[in-house]
Amino acid sequence: MAEPHLFPLPEPITAADFHPFDPAKAKLGQLLFFDKILSGNRNIACATCHHPKHAGSDGLSLGIGEGGVGLGPDRTAGSGPDRIAKRIPRNAPSLWNLGHRDIKVMFHDGRLESSNLYGNAYNSPAQEWLPPGLDTLIAAQAVFPLVAQFEMAGNPKENEIAGAVHDRIDAAWPILAKRVRILPTYGAGFVAAFDTIDRPEQVTIVEVAEAIGDYINADWRSFDSPFDAYLAGDPDALDPQEQTGLELFYGKAGCARCHSGPLLTDQDFHAIGLPPFGPGRTRAFDPHARDVGRMGESDRLEDAYRFRTPSLRNVALTGPWGHNGAYPTLRGIVEHHLDPDAALVRWTPQMAGLPEAPWLAATDFIVWQDRAELARQAARRDIAPVNLTGAEVDALLAFLHALTGTTAGQHPLGRPDAVPSGLPVD
Repeated sequence: MAEPHLFPLPEPITAADFHPFDPAKAKLGQLLFFDKILSGNRNIACATCHHPKHAGSDGLSLGIGEGGVGLGPDRTAGSGPDRIAKRIPRNAPSLWNLGHRDIKVMFHDGRLESSNLYGNAYNSPAQEWLPPGLDTLIAAQAVFPLVAQFEMAGNPKENEIAGAVHDRIDAAWPILAKRVRILPTYGAGFVAAFDTIDRPEQVTIVEVAEAIGDYINADWRSFDSPFDAYLAGDPDALDPQEQTGLELFYGKAGCARCHSGPLLTDQDFHAIGLPPFGPGRTRAFDPHARDVGRMGESDRLEDAYRFRTPSLRNVALTGPWGHNGAYPTLRGIVEHHLDPDAALVRWTPQMAGLPEAPWLAATDFIVWQDRAELARQAARRDIAPVNLTGAEVDALLAFLHALTGTTAGQHPLGRPDAVPSGLPVD
């Protein structure tokens, strides 16, 4: 007999649940998303770390940003003076359904969220310097990787973008917008797509971001999984094992306590005690190789080691799993949720998908030598062990696979063959 639901099933997602997008702007955004002209050294694009081949991520635990070579799990850390100076501290999040109207917070620590704290509709790393006119969260998020040193901007003294960011975060955006608008294809495209643009000279980072946001909104929608069909009223959309997994997910396994709503996320922050590694996202006054999660944004001690609940849409496609990609298998991250202490005993550094970078090896796992830090992380957990049988874990995994959209591998726009800058396309 099926377990009763302790948590309610969500309503089905429909196209009406998304912000509208303009096809002409989305087409511009597709080109910009794959164009390396938006990076400081013209050597990395948004798509490099959020590629359709890898379900909107890069297949690595911690990304290889500016200075890396290649794509996905085959990407290397580079060599010589252009090699990476630091790993990206966190796993590259996927892009599925970011245009959904319910989304109010982005990034693993929520450092971008809908808020009028600074009078511009957002609480963001740019604070009051975020340019006005960014109408959606999906557009606002697009401007930040462009000015992140180890993601796309590069190091100070390498290029004018990194130098400008070093002065103030908003100083680089006009330079990037000019790079784009002086190219005839882009200039004409913006004039044609935007009613507010009469001349290429009027294009700012706001229009660039809006185009990228419309592309992500248009090309990364997914709500046609077997689970969606079940929610829409087809009782046979899930097979018996997947149905058992659903009952566990919304029942005694307690997954829906955090993975709730139509996107299977409460958009809140929770500490689950994942195995730590990498450089961490440190603050200026906190030089330890650690990541305190939400506390780094909120400065509230109660937020220590808490990270945003990810959406589980297409979760079977978006490994490795965890805010730092600690687990190379979906089973691994599920078993960690069920018993963090036992999972930590089983975890080994070899499970981390880190492209070789000998000059960084000394710090990749240095946090494990800090017993006090490990104890602090272990003491800050918001989950308790759940006892499931092996068969129940199998059923839960079957249900998670049933969250994969039937057209998840298809993208209306996809990867362009070429971009207006003439730079190579990943």
